[in-house]
Amino acid sequence: MATAARKDDVIRIWRDIAPTPGPLKSPSKHSPRVLIVGGGVIGLTTAWTLLDKGYHVTVLAKEWASYGKEQRITSQIASALWEYPPAVCGQHTDEISLQHSKGWAMTSYNIWDAISASPELSKASGVRMKGAIFFFPRLIEEDPKQLRKMEEIMACGVRGFRHDAKLIQERDLSPSYGAVDAYEHLAPTIDTDQAMTWLKGLVESKGATMVTRTLRGDLFSQEDNLRAEYNVDVIVHSTGLGGLHLAGDETCYPIRGGLIRVINDGKDFPKIEHAMTISADAAGTTNEIVFIVPRNDNILLLGGIVEPGEGKLDLMLDSPIIKRMRERCERFYPPLKYARLDPDYPFAQGARPFRKNNVRVERELRFHEDLVNGRRFMRPSRIIHSYGHGGSGWSLSFGCAGDMLRLVEEALLDIVPVPLEMERPARVLDYPMVKL
Repeated sequence: MATAARKDDVIRIWRDIAPTPGPLKSPSKHSPRVLIVGGGVIGLTTAWTLLDKGYHVTVLAKEWASYGKEQRITSQIASALWEYPPAVCGQHTDEISLQHSKGWAMTSYNIWDAISASPELSKASGVRMKGAIFFFPRLIEEDPKQLRKMEEIMACGVRGFRHDAKLIQERDLSPSYGAVDAYEHLAPTIDTDQAMTWLKGLVESKGATMVTRTLRGDLFSQEDNLRAEYNVDVIVHSTGLGGLHLAGDETCYPIRGGLIRVINDGKDFPKIEHAMTISADAAGTTNEIVFIVPRNDNILLLGGIVEPGEGKLDLMLDSPIIKRMRERCERFYPPLKYARLDPDYPFAQGARPFRKNNVRVERELRFHEDLVNGRRFMRPSRIIHSYGHGGSGWSLSFGCAGDMLRLVEEALLDIVPVPLEMERPARVLDYPMVKL
């Protein structure tokens, strides 16, 4: 049975991975070979981790990050504000999944924080540490779930934590919106367009082979053919909503989201350098929230919406739900009524890749049946899955990549796989911390 993560199993920057060209450990001709299916943030951070451990890696994706005015891939649409689970626009239906996600989030926090600490890397990657303020329609001490979450955030080592209702007045929020309490901390804030370009270039510099191709059908049924075609020992699957078909997982479903992009140069309203969000409670609805996130020097994102089961990307700026979204943001922070739209890319929309059973970081549990000399043998699959991250892909990325490394090592040994729910999640406090 797989063992739970320990301190030394958690990946750390400079020890296990390095944001520099070339792998930390160069592969030999005998090093294991891995095919990664999926070119989003999960696929690329997993590729980076495997490459620095000395694996040969091929990344296969139907499309890559693009920067025109047309639809961009899901990893680019994300607001990419790091959040401690459960996220404002995320969800967890079981405690085991939530505990895994907390550990993954803290691993990712520390790595993104380290990248942002280098001016050169921060500029190249688009990763910065900025203030993130979370407002609440009731006192946190009166809400057991929010109180527990706040206490865990304080204990696990995020930087710059401050619990103070004065933040409401300090940030000039409308008193009529309903916020009565708040806390803030520093959080990785990622320009996803820039970061995706950087990640793709980084894994290519470390030796990854990039293949543009669309796969169809259950990967399990074509595993042996794919392994032979690409000459690999293991297949990693990380396609988000593609899990519906590529993993035969009928629990996958989309949650549509949308973001308005406005100019944040200080001319129309005071330049916003910090993220601000408030849960749906204050808006009087479960699926419409306020989510304001600075993307880079001149772009501010206004959100957000949560539409479960809706994967059609046909929203427009004048769609009623998007008009309500902008109106909420303006009521929450009145100076936004003067905001100008980004003329190049005013509106972004995407489908967050959720699944009913939460994030899946797990080996394929089905077995191949081989017939040798008239006898039947059950052979473990060498497919490993990492999908269903919902709106938290950037927040969980490196933590999931660390677990994927362990699962790849298990698969190479053909150890019998176990379900994710049978693995005891490491305690959040077992993860490396950032000192306050």
